[in-house]
Amino acid sequence: MATFKTCIRKQRKDGFYPIYIMVVHQTKAAYIRTDKLVDNKGLTKSKEVKDPFVLNYCTGLISEYVERLNRKDIRNWSVNEVRDFLLSGDEDISFSDYARKHNDRMIDAGQERNARNYELAYQHLERFAGTKNVMFSHLTSTFVNNWIETLNTTHRAKEMYPICIRQIFKSAQVELNDYDNGIIRIKTNPWAKVKIPTADKAEKLAITPEACRTFFSAPIPESKLKSPISELGRDVAMMILCLAGINTVDIYNLQKKNYYDGIIHYKRAKTTKFRADDAYIEMRVPPILLPIFNKYLAEEEDNFLFNFHKRHTTTDSFGANVNAGIKRLCESIGIQKEEQYCGYTFRHTWGTIAQNDCKATISEVAFAMNHSAGHRVTRGYIKIDFSPAWELNEKVIDLVFFTEKISKREGHHETETEREKAFERFSKKYMIKGSVFYKGKLLGEFEDIGFNNVDEVIAKLVSFVPDDVPERAMVQFRIENVDKSQTAIYERMKGKGF
Repeated sequence: MATFKTCIRKQRKDGFYPIYIMVVHQTKAAYIRTDKLVDNKGLTKSKEVKDPFVLNYCTGLISEYVERLNRKDIRNWSVNEVRDFLLSGDEDISFSDYARKHNDRMIDAGQERNARNYELAYQHLERFAGTKNVMFSHLTSTFVNNWIETLNTTHRAKEMYPICIRQIFKSAQVELNDYDNGIIRIKTNPWAKVKIPTADKAEKLAITPEACRTFFSAPIPESKLKSPISELGRDVAMMILCLAGINTVDIYNLQKKNYYDGIIHYKRAKTTKFRADDAYIEMRVPPILLPIFNKYLAEEEDNFLFNFHKRHTTTDSFGANVNAGIKRLCESIGIQKEEQYCGYTFRHTWGTIAQNDCKATISEVAFAMNHSAGHRVTRGYIKIDFSPAWELNEKVIDLVFFTEKISKREGHHETETEREKAFERFSKKYMIKGSVFYKGKLLGEFEDIGFNNVDEVIAKLVSFVPDDVPERAMVQFRIENVDKSQTAIYERMKGKGF
C-alpha cells in the first residue's frame, strides 16, 4: 500500500512554500501539489508543516486517497501510475486538447495531408458544439449522431469527418485508459450507437480527348500579372495529363535529386505511408513537357525541382491556385461553372483515355497511375520495370495531342441494326472466320476469303450441320471479320432459315 505525507519542496520568490502530498510506493516517491501555501511561521525548524488548518485539509485529502486506493489492487502499479490515478478522480478530459495533440503527432510523422483532414473534422465538431474545448463527456451517442446529421448535405465529409473523430477517440482510449489496472479516465463510448454514413460515389471527372485539345489550345486570358493564374493552371494540368495523372502535391514536392536521366523518381505522397513499396514510381518525362519543365525550374542552389514553393507556401495553397487557374481558363472558353475542370479532372482523364481509347487493361492503368493494383506485397520486394507505364503514357499523349481521333465515349453509338448492316458490308478481300453451333456444340468452322456477304458465309457453314438436327431447331452461326475485328452472331431455323 502507498503511504502519504504532507510536505514542502521549494520556497517561492515571495517567501511562501507550496504544500504537496508526497506519495511513496514501491520505494519510489511522487508528489501531488495542493492549492495550499505556508510561510516560515507554518513550519517547524526542521521544515515540517505545522499549520493546523493546512494539516487538517491534507489529512482529509490523504484519507480520500487511501479510500480510493483500497478499492484497487495496486501491487503492480508504479508510483507514477498511483499519482495519475489519484489526480484523475472524476475529472473530465478535453477532447479538443487531445485532438490537437494527436494532429501534431501526425504532422511529426510526415502525414501532413491526413492531419489536415483530421483538423477539419475536429474543428467542424467544435463549431457544432459552440466551443473550442469539447470534453470527452460531451461525446455521447446522441451528440455525435446530431452532429453527423449536419453533414448530410456533404458528399465526402459525412463519412470522412466522423471516421477521423472516431480514430482520435479510440487513440485516446488506448493511451489514457488503463484497463489492466481499472483506471478509466474516458468513461463514455458513443460509437456502438453511431452509424457513420457512406460518402457519395465520386463523380466521373474525366473529359474526352476532344475537350482536352480545346482546353490546351485555348488562349490564356489577358492579365496584368506577370505570371497569370490561368497560365499556371494550364501548365500544371499539362503536367498532370502528360505524367500519367501525377498529383499536384507530388509535383510541388519534387526535388532536383528526383529528376535525372530524363526520368522523375518519386513516392506518391497520398499512399507512401501505407504501402510496402512506399508508392514509388519512375516516369519518363515526354518531350512535349520539356518547355513547361524549363519554365518553372527552380534556381540552381534550390533543392526543389520547380519554383512553385516561392509563390505558394504549402501544397494545399498550390493545389487551390492550380484549380482556380484551370477554372478561369474554362470560364474563358465558355464552360459553365458546374462543368468546369480541376486538377483531378486530368488525372481521371488520363486513366479513362488509357483504358477506353488506348486499349490498356485496368491493371495496366493502375500500374501507370501508381495504384497498388492488388500486388502490394510483391511490389515491396521486386525491382520494378516501369517502362510499360512510360509507353502507355506516350500512347495517351499521342492520341490527345497528335491525332484528331474522337473519343469512343462521345462518338456515335450505333444501333444493333446499324452494326449488323456495317458488318454485312465486307468484300472478298477480307479474311472471314465462320463457326456453327447447335446446343452449344461446335459443329464446324473455317477461315477463308472470297465472301461478299453474310448469307454466303452461312451457306458454307450449313454444310457442317448434320442431318440428325431436327427440323425447326435453332442453329447459331458466329461470323468474324478478322481484318476489322468485328464479330456478329446469327440464328437460323432449320427448314425455314436454311
